[in-house]
Amino acid sequence: MTGLERLISTRELAEYLGVAPQALDDLRTAGRGPRAVHVGRELRYRISEFQAWLDRQSGPVGAPGGADHARQAVHP
Repeated sequence: MTGLERLISTRELAEYLGVAPQALDDLRTAGRGPRAVHVGRELRYRISEFQAWLDRQSGPVGAPGGADHARQAVHP
C-alpha cells in the first residue's frame, strides 16, 4: 500500500519518547500533545503529525513552548 502513512499506537509513541502512555493521553486531551486519529476504538498517531508537534516543542530552553515547557508537559 504505497502512499499511506504508517500509524503508531500510543504505546509505541510513549516508548519512543520514554514516557508513560498516560502522559500522552493527558497532553492530547489538554490540547497540548500530538493529534491522534481513531481507528476503531484505538488511537493512532501519524508520524508526520508527531514530527510536526515535536518540531513545535523545540524552542529555546525557558521559552514558552520550548524544551522546558515540553519536558514539564510530558513529566508533570
